[in-house]
Amino acid sequence: MKMAGKFISFEGPDGAGKTSVIKKISSELGDKLGDQLMVTREPGGNSISEAIRKIILNPVNTQMDVRTEALLYAAARRQHIVEQIIPALNEGKTVLCDRYVDSSIAYQGAGRQIGEKEVWQINQFAIDGLEPDLTIYLDIESAEGINRIMQHRTDEINRLDVEKLEFHQRVRQSYLRLQKNNSDRIKLIDASPALDKVVEQVRNTILQKYPNLF
Repeated sequence: MKMAGKFISFEGPDGAGKTSVIKKISSELGDKLGDQLMVTREPGGNSISEAIRKIILNPVNTQMDVRTEALLYAAARRQHIVEQIIPALNEGKTVLCDRYVDSSIAYQGAGRQIGEKEVWQINQFAIDGLEPDLTIYLDIESAEGINRIMQHRTDEINRLDVEKLEFHQRVRQSYLRLQKNNSDRIKLIDASPALDKVVEQVRNTILQKYPNLF
């Protein structure tokens, strides 16, 4: 599905620093693009998807079935696509999205062990062919990512954050497989250095595809 705008997603295990990187990159791009830049996140982006987000990530919802979780992510994604992403791309905007389908494949498919292929099939119906033009994958060792979460995150410790190390290791290995199998779209960035160094790598990677974007 080809549209006028540019669709860039950001992926990575918990603790990789996606939110901080997106904040820096969007600030730089905003200076040039103005209202032609849209920054959004999944699950979320609109009232319906944000409501689903609260249900999915609420730590009290310990009884949620893993397939229910995967379906809720896909539902939130569909609403997000229809209400935010497609209109922005049709207007020629650059869309930066914090997580997209790759997250579901890694977290629900591998992390929850319900099958990467099965989760991809669920999301085929939701995305209807819409994939990012470029995906920035911020990679970090699982133990280091968990340590960062516990030390630095103050806004939202959710059901996924408190999973055991083995869960996060399965997620990371899934991301690495996705990157290897989709290397034209997914670009790996080492997220372990200082934030400014990571941002520089991300900026250079985006410029390789879109030389005039910044």
